[in-house]
Amino acid sequence: MEIQTGIFDTALPPIADDAFLLSLVQSGDEQAVATLFDRYSRIVYSVALRVLSDAAAAEDVLQEVFMQLWRAPGSFTVDGGSLGGRLVVLARNHSINALRRRRPIELMDAIALGSPSDLANEAGRNRLAERARALLQKLPSAQRKILEMAFFDGLTHREIAEMTGQPVAAVRSSLRNALLALREAFQP
Repeated sequence: MEIQTGIFDTALPPIADDAFLLSLVQSGDEQAVATLFDRYSRIVYSVALRVLSDAAAAEDVLQEVFMQLWRAPGSFTVDGGSLGGRLVVLARNHSINALRRRRPIELMDAIALGSPSDLANEAGRNRLAERARALLQKLPSAQRKILEMAFFDGLTHREIAEMTGQPVAAVRSSLRNALLALREAFQP
């Protein structure tokens, strides 16, 4: 089954909920899978890319996740949580499995050998990085999580809200407060 986006033969409600779309997928509706793909592909790809640090491997994980949804839609439910959350966990698990399958020689290629550099600048950057890590640890865990999702995962406010179950305004406010706290801590 090839997942396509674009013009479809039948029309879905403008904002169909995940449970409705899953029921359509169970009956073999490709448009429902495409709608779910449009809805969740960015977050699934983002998680895979963060774990794997390889765009091609992240695309493979993205395809695996949605092929699993297509082949076994009955194993996905929205009763125990959000479908987006389930897909993200699945992407993470597939990504970790992909890392484990890599041969050790590939990992050796990723090790950078020492090169001549300015040790003073590097030491200054290390101190700054340590200070930033310490400041991040002082943030409330909810703010730190939202900050990490926005900056390290590259998620939008809406995607974060979907994953955390918070309103978009609360996500924006929490992110803003975290950034203000960090800026204040870095002030001389």
